[in-house]
Amino acid sequence: MIGLYVGVATVGIFVIWYTHGSFLGIDISTDGHTLVSFSQLTRWGECHNWEGFSVAPFMTGSEMLNFGDNPCEYFTRGKVKATTLSLSVLVSIEMFNSLNAFSEDGSLLVMPPWANPWLLLAMSTSFGLHILILYVPFLTRIFGIVPLTFHEWCLVLLVSFPVILIDELLKAVGRSLSQPSRQQAKKIKHL
Repeated sequence: MIGLYVGVATVGIFVIWYTHGSFLGIDISTDGHTLVSFSQLTRWGECHNWEGFSVAPFMTGSEMLNFGDNPCEYFTRGKVKATTLSLSVLVSIEMFNSLNAFSEDGSLLVMPPWANPWLLLAMSTSFGLHILILYVPFLTRIFGIVPLTFHEWCLVLLVSFPVILIDELLKAVGRSLSQPSRQQAKKIKHL
């Protein structure tokens, strides 16, 4: 279930960037990128056959992208922000998911994350390295990504956080299903 959510969220944010100006009240079109339909996105390879397709220039990081002569490059060269969002969701989900691994069946409400400071240090270091590659220009060029805005970070966290809720739900179901087995084991032990 968690793996399915990771896949849907990582690909989903890529699709959201191309197809939505805002998502759940968070404005993500502040860079001025052109929105396309889901149908266009899934058939981007046929772009050269589309009549009247054009893409407005937009800022990505510190670079102005202009696709005047070949608007179809929007789906290849222009996807840098969408891929950065996908990478950031993947990193954030994995950091949140490391909290889920704190206990196989115990809730985070019972076993708080600060009980394992080494885990928090590892998470902070990993997230810090991700922030570093997003905001140091030399590293952004090496990794082919761009900095995210505050609104884009809000979207990343909004899309990533449900992994904790899903795992908490799965743990609760697991505990409720194993409860009768534990009670039977106690009765047998007392006999």
